[in-house]
Amino acid sequence: MRFPVILFSILIFNFSSSAQTAKSIHQNAIVIDTHGDILFNQIKSGIDIGKLQPKGNFDLVRAKQGGLDVQFFSIWCDETGGYALANREIDSLYSLIKRDPTRIALVQNGADLENAVEQHKLAAMIGVEGGHMIENRLDYIDSLAKRGMAYLMLTWNNSTPWASSAAEETSGKVKPENAGLNDFGKQVVKRLNKLGVLVDLSHVGEKTFYDAIATTTKPIIVSHSCAYGLNPVPRNLKDNQIKAVAKNRGVICVNFYSGFLDSTYSSKQKAFFSKYDTELKSLTEKLDRGSAIDTLIAHHQADADAIRPPISLLVKHINYIVKLAGINHVGLGADFDGAESFPLGMNSVADYPKITEELLKNGYSETDIKKILGGNVVRLIKENKGR
Repeated sequence: MRFPVILFSILIFNFSSSAQTAKSIHQNAIVIDTHGDILFNQIKSGIDIGKLQPKGNFDLVRAKQGGLDVQFFSIWCDETGGYALANREIDSLYSLIKRDPTRIALVQNGADLENAVEQHKLAAMIGVEGGHMIENRLDYIDSLAKRGMAYLMLTWNNSTPWASSAAEETSGKVKPENAGLNDFGKQVVKRLNKLGVLVDLSHVGEKTFYDAIATTTKPIIVSHSCAYGLNPVPRNLKDNQIKAVAKNRGVICVNFYSGFLDSTYSSKQKAFFSKYDTELKSLTEKLDRGSAIDTLIAHHQADADAIRPPISLLVKHINYIVKLAGINHVGLGADFDGAESFPLGMNSVADYPKITEELLKNGYSETDIKKILGGNVVRLIKENKGR
């Protein structure tokens, strides 16, 4: 009986040692999330994300628990919003920082980022999700940059007069001859380069993507997208696009949304909605569709959890990108508070250590894990800002 006891003890030791290694790596890394949608929810509901929230995926309490060092706060609105609403969201971030300067600081370059991390503050950065918010004005780019805009996503799902989106290129709403960047769109890219603002190519159409790659003089970011080769949806990057980002020295930050990770999620979700069709219709009469879906999921959490993919699939997308682009061109862009479903166990920013554990299981070295968690994005910021 002695051998089985010894073997069991070795297994326990190895498991404990691996958990300690993952914890140590995570604590010593700069952990960056390049896309979180909490600000729009904050101004809509009036919640204080400085305090622990019972709903949603982000607040400062859970960010600390998850070892999150840098959060890119997405400035989002649909095509009906614009520059004024973008500034309202930035105002809400400024207010949060003013209320809690010991826990969060606005940063605009790599040096400031590293300084905030050393002071154990969450480094807040600003990403504007959609070129429609500049309202076809280059001076609005300048103004947003002065307020801290670290990246501008050239389109959201809606196209602009100067850039076509993935949604509208693939739906046929934008004709092929009108797809991509026009002359003004190229001016936008050049202005962003001049200001040191990252050009973000998530959400953009394939023609816009390649036009932007050809125009930019600096490495780009893809703030929250996955691999088309694993899940062929328009929002994900095809193999040649992934290779083009690597050639550009850019970084692709993997989105955590179940629908972008899992090719089977869409059909499973339809079955879930069908099962509770009457209840969903009733909720939709009282709430906007997003809130109705969130409420339905909360009412039937076990069924909703059953269709969520495992964390291993998220890391599979990372592996796929690393294989095509190399270890220096991948990061994390969760899309928390911007979608209804994420991998099982990834419920909020508090769960970031689970990704480090999964990366370690996949054989990544400490050096490579630190690059994925945030090191690659720090390098990208410095190359765009010059510091």
